[in-house]
Amino acid sequence: MIDSVLIANRGEIACRIIRTARAMGVRTIAVHSEADATARHVAMADEAIAIGPAAARDSYLNADRILAAARASGAAAIHPGYGFLSENADFAQGVIDAGLVWIGPRPDSIRAMGLKDAAKARMIAAGVPVTPGYQGEDQSPERLAAEAAATGYPVLIKAVAGGGGKGMRRVDDPADFLGALESCRREAAASFGDDRVLIEKYILSPRHIEVQVFGDTHGNIVHLFERDCSLQRRHQKVIEEAPAPGMDEATRASVCAAAVQAARAVDYVGAGTIEFIADASHGLRADRIWFMEMNTRLQVEHPVTEAITGVDLVEWQLRIASGEPLPLAQDDLSITGWAMEARLYAENPATGFLPSTGRLDRLALPDTIRVDTGVREGDVVTPHYDPMIAKLIVHAPDRTEAATRLAMAAGSVRVWPVRTNAGFLARAAAHPDFVAGHVDTGFIERHLATLVPGDTPPPVVQQAAAAALLPQANAPLAGFRLNAPVQCDVSVEIGGAIVRVTPQPADAVVIDSGIAYHGGEGWSFGRPRSDRFVGGAGTASGTIVAPMPGRIVAVLVAEGEVVTRGTRLIVLEAMKMEQALTAPFDGIVAEVKVAAGQQVREGLTLARIEEQG
Repeated sequence: MIDSVLIANRGEIACRIIRTARAMGVRTIAVHSEADATARHVAMADEAIAIGPAAARDSYLNADRILAAARASGAAAIHPGYGFLSENADFAQGVIDAGLVWIGPRPDSIRAMGLKDAAKARMIAAGVPVTPGYQGEDQSPERLAAEAAATGYPVLIKAVAGGGGKGMRRVDDPADFLGALESCRREAAASFGDDRVLIEKYILSPRHIEVQVFGDTHGNIVHLFERDCSLQRRHQKVIEEAPAPGMDEATRASVCAAAVQAARAVDYVGAGTIEFIADASHGLRADRIWFMEMNTRLQVEHPVTEAITGVDLVEWQLRIASGEPLPLAQDDLSITGWAMEARLYAENPATGFLPSTGRLDRLALPDTIRVDTGVREGDVVTPHYDPMIAKLIVHAPDRTEAATRLAMAAGSVRVWPVRTNAGFLARAAAHPDFVAGHVDTGFIERHLATLVPGDTPPPVVQQAAAAALLPQANAPLAGFRLNAPVQCDVSVEIGGAIVRVTPQPADAVVIDSGIAYHGGEGWSFGRPRSDRFVGGAGTASGTIVAPMPGRIVAVLVAEGEVVTRGTRLIVLEAMKMEQALTAPFDGIVAEVKVAAGQQVREGLTLARIEEQG
């Protein structure tokens, strides 16, 4: 067994690897950027080495610095986690050339599956079913358009070097093909330095099915059954589960056999995932499931496989990298129960899922389920890296109970002031169609209005917040009348509005330090201030706040200026997108508190509008 491992990663996956390595008696070395000097994975490791500035290209993507850290620490092996350099064949080769153990597949296997067109050609040669389409060398617009027509619309244009949902365009009409092709190529060139594309038939009722495979250096390859990752937003996975709903034994056997066949075709060693796309318009059928791509690393969603099989996949990685054979044969593996995982992100669904950054002044995660996280209360979510806070993993005897547990877990999350998608996750897991197993990759888009109802706190939260503002129990009761119900409506400022409601405490609402938490979401509240516009329930205040961290591009009004509802006041740029902030009602600009070029945090007051007298 290797005696020490350097984790070339950060966040929850670094913490996850450290946890298993420590249990196995393996010394752990963390690396960190300047921004992560006090991060959780740094505190957990036996040793930590700084590798550069906050920007990933200067730290976690800098192979030379990581190799130098491994040499300095005396590490025997490097575990890449996922993301960053985990699927970089040149880095893998560099680790091996440095005399270190690479905890991952052979570099040649990474290269073989790294380009989608070459991988599909290899799978065709191996007899693995692939999605109908074109992955040829002729990349002329004319040839690509002709192949799209031959494949049959709708089609999907995909960057051959793509990943993470980038470099993909759906085209429904031949007239739109060339424009979509140009856009896809620009994005592919910018993201991957390679503008080549392939064409695939677009499946109208797609399910994303993937199979966990594992190989050792003794020629053994097994599968650990399938996962369903169909609940996606913009090609990014949101909730994953295992096994796949509606998968019968015959179809499972066929798909898993195809996955093992695909892994054998590239002489695979270590943990990998074969991704398939399924046409689920008539249920899951073996003849309507096709190879899509292979991820030559551990997946984010690996915990659901661990839950249903009882296998620690990181432990297997360490054992296989040490030269041991697979701990279990195929016949020793079985499915027990149902597991689901939800990705808790620092993002605000009410603003189009834009990232939310800042200090985690409050971080309360459920303690009755498995939670994989890389942050602690008091840590800072920065704009430099993926905004994942945690993964919520549940395991239950059946799917219905698993969905119930996941909804309850997400709904119990309390985070402030950073915004999260916890409420969105809770509503998704509790949605009747999800509970019934009616899922495909269009689920979130179809139900978006229900899953993201807005940022207005529900009445139960408003009433509980109002109750928290009442005097203590020994104070005189306001509104008391003999032989009559207490009449005690209270004005409360909450969720950007001032409302007047009847106070009513609620067990489902947690009040903590001026924040009301309910269903995975939080709202600050307090007594109305005199400088705020007071209206009825749901009336927007006149205070204009930054909906996300960003840079002020333009201030379009001046103090004293008369504006009408909808007038553009300030333009904010965040994540390379611009958002115009507008007047919520007719009035006068009472105050402008920012200037063009200024960086602002989420929730900062930018301007204030007053009603005209």
